[in-house]
Amino acid sequence: MDSQNDQTITLGNWMLTLFLTFIPIVNIIMLIVWAVSSTTPPSKANWARAALLWMGIFIVLSILLTVIGGVGLATL
Repeated sequence: MDSQNDQTITLGNWMLTLFLTFIPIVNIIMLIVWAVSSTTPPSKANWARAALLWMGIFIVLSILLTVIGGVGLATL
């Protein structure tokens, strides 16, 4: 295992990471890059994978609730 991957992520790096995740479209791109890159520290890669999973869950739930709400409104 590479020694660079074992390094602790600094406060400044986390600040930049969180800042980039607040920017629409950039956040998805960066999360994918961090999740699949072999040079990303394992803790950051796992965090990116978890964030992507949560995004996917929320997208599926919002689509499902929109469909259910639309059907409910259509029956009125």
